[in-house]
Amino acid sequence: MKLCMIGTGYVGLVSGVCFADLGNNVICVDKDTKKIDLLLKGKIPIYEPGLSELVNKNYRNKRLKFSTNLKKSIIESDIIFICVGTPTKKSGSSADLSQIFNAAKEISLSINKFKIVVTKSTVPVTTGDQIEKILRKKNSSKKFSVVSNPEFLREGEAIRDFTYPDRIVVGSNDKKSNRLMHSLYAPLISKGAQYINTSRRAAELIKYASNAFLATKITFINEIANLCENTGINVEDISIGMGLDKRIGGRFLRAGPAYGGSCFPKDTKAITSTADKFKTNLSVIKSVIRSNESRSNLLLNKIYKILNNKVKNKKITFLGVTFKANTDDMRDSASLSMIPALSKKGAKIRYFDPTGYKKEFSKLKNVQNFENIKDSVQNTDLVIIHTEWNDFKSINFKNLVKGKKFTIYDMRNIYSPSKIRKQGFRYFSIGR
Repeated sequence: MKLCMIGTGYVGLVSGVCFADLGNNVICVDKDTKKIDLLLKGKIPIYEPGLSELVNKNYRNKRLKFSTNLKKSIIESDIIFICVGTPTKKSGSSADLSQIFNAAKEISLSINKFKIVVTKSTVPVTTGDQIEKILRKKNSSKKFSVVSNPEFLREGEAIRDFTYPDRIVVGSNDKKSNRLMHSLYAPLISKGAQYINTSRRAAELIKYASNAFLATKITFINEIANLCENTGINVEDISIGMGLDKRIGGRFLRAGPAYGGSCFPKDTKAITSTADKFKTNLSVIKSVIRSNESRSNLLLNKIYKILNNKVKNKKITFLGVTFKANTDDMRDSASLSMIPALSKKGAKIRYFDPTGYKKEFSKLKNVQNFENIKDSVQNTDLVIIHTEWNDFKSINFKNLVKGKKFTIYDMRNIYSPSKIRKQGFRYFSIGR
């Protein structure tokens, strides 16, 4: 099939490349000429394991193209995927859909034959209805069909998630569109992926409800970890004991910093904003948002306590600053609030992240990036394990630094407390 992906961000690029790898002809379009120039040179603008190899393979095989010419790309394609950003509005908590509606307006000017217009971006309920209205202004309703097909890709695991999905959700009441979408996903369905056809509004809500529930699980176990610390219980015992119940499941029951990234913070806000418009109180999700927003302050207070409230001139090393491992995504990472707060109190911050230097800290005083773990921890007072990169899971701190012993605050519970303490280090973790 001939596909057009509007937007070469995380969703558009990964989905487009994977569709091409299934044998489709895909054009990835973006207005950002710098991004397209990079892709034409075989350089990937985002960090995602395995993506570079897939891009180069399918580009060489001429199944994958990159372009800034949206009109031509739409005319040449049968299915148009809208994969642009839907960030939180600067003035409120609702989703900013300006990029979605701009894309819809441009599509409406280039419909030359029947097109399936698919929203793959995460959008609030009724967005598909609004896109349909925009397309109808310039076109007969017989010339297009608007479908919701949300993505469920985890950063760092996106290629695997696309290739072996838990489910494929397609929201459409149009039989022709549903048949074509089923055919598009046939290679994945044949490998066991469950194809679910729902109404368009239901598909839009499935995505938001899923992310809100996962955010709730993270926040729940973080609050239980607080209780564990005050009662002398190991939160990992609780996670295992709960997770073995098949009704609950163990995934996302790992205590740590506040959730972050491109999805959970904005999507929890957006679903509550949508609910408010429909006069529905999603009190549980609102509580999750409040709890998560206070999480970084709670962990900062623990850092102050570890340092006996003597933060000025203390050397503090962050190992990992992204919101999770296997991604370079800094959006809503807990480090974005912790590092500035510590810097403001006079601490000297060092950090090492496998994805390198972060411009987000460039204007802060006393914040320095290091290119390896060993240099970042030399003569430090406190090491904070912020992100659970594999690079950090087998560090032998005793061999790494001979002489001065520092304190370790393991925010991801990577290490065994007894083993680290036997090496002579003060050790703190989350909920144990």
